[in-house]
Amino acid sequence: MTLEELADRMAIQQLVCKYSRAIDRRDYALLKSLYAEGSMDEHGGMFSGSGAQYVDWVSTLLENSGHTSHQILNHMIELDGNYAEGEVYTCNVHIMENAEGEAVNVSTGSRYLDKYTKSDCGWQFLHRKTVADYTLTLPVPTDPLAIELRRGTPVAGVKQRDPSYGFFRLIVPAGKAQR
Repeated sequence: MTLEELADRMAIQQLVCKYSRAIDRRDYALLKSLYAEGSMDEHGGMFSGSGAQYVDWVSTLLENSGHTSHQILNHMIELDGNYAEGEVYTCNVHIMENAEGEAVNVSTGSRYLDKYTKSDCGWQFLHRKTVADYTLTLPVPTDPLAIELRRGTPVAGVKQRDPSYGFFRLIVPAGKAQR
């Protein structure tokens, strides 16, 4: 493996990590920058369309949603010049209200089947397809131990309300996509 191939793999892994950050922090300018011109995104039966349309759709979906956390697990990448493919295993947590108005934790195990392209903008998503492996819905704990474990710990937020925006100098700030 050449140094260029290693650099390309690292850039693609960073692209995938930026996707999680953009979704969880609701940084839609960053999210939009991750998709190539003419890209596609298929999120199961919920959405299928261009990358730009996906950003519009998911921003509407998440604006009134609770906390989300998208974690990257295994990530297999195969390179072919300025084109690459990847399979990304993820575990995602979505805190939301059920039909009865109770807070629930909807956890999903899924995979992203990705096609990437490299241009002057760096590596971007060309086509992303979501495959669901499992979904698990659980009540959100309200017991005293769970509450005590969080006492004094900064709570995640979206956009500028997340503690990371005041803490980091180098990590991508809201609305300023960096490569």
